[in-house]
Amino acid sequence: MVKDPALTPLGVMVLALLREGDMHPYEMARLLRARRDDRIVPISAGTLYHTVARLHGQGLLEEVGVDREGNRPERTTYAVTPAGTEAVREWVRRELGGSRRRTPFRVALAEAHNLERDEVVELLTQRLELLRHELETLSAALDGAATRAVPEQYLLEVLRHRLLLQADVDWLGDLIPRIASPEFSWGPDPDHLLAKRKAHHDG
Repeated sequence: MVKDPALTPLGVMVLALLREGDMHPYEMARLLRARRDDRIVPISAGTLYHTVARLHGQGLLEEVGVDREGNRPERTTYAVTPAGTEAVREWVRRELGGSRRRTPFRVALAEAHNLERDEVVELLTQRLELLRHELETLSAALDGAATRAVPEQYLLEVLRHRLLLQADVDWLGDLIPRIASPEFSWGPDPDHLLAKRKAHHDG
């Protein structure tokens, strides 16, 4: 097991992206934005280059070449290392099963395909049970507030949270058996990834 390198959500996204192929930071940023991954994590040139430098220092990615086009500055191409691939898997495992942090969970869900199907089903089932327990506890608290005639103006955030919890519980309850089914496509698809990357490059 890889020692936890304290990855950030952007770091996980960079390492996962490099599993598609070697690339330089400029291309990483372009692909992440083209795929609208900046909906989840803000992506700027400064934070991306800082993240790449940090990942390189941690031994999670490595330099594999330098190229120059015309008068543009040199661009260093990077590849993910075996340690980087395993670090992504460990991070996704930790955040997928029970993270209370919204952004890390969204990244873990986006990168869940880096794990085996059965493991994802197990982790999401674990998360579903935690959410159900939280929903029951919250609903009981709201029932108590209703008994005490607590004005709704003091409960707005709690009511919203219960609604979102219920939506998550319903969604996971539907998703888990779908992922568990062999008919649900899962695992690496090199041809699809290559076609998707080429489409963004041509665009």
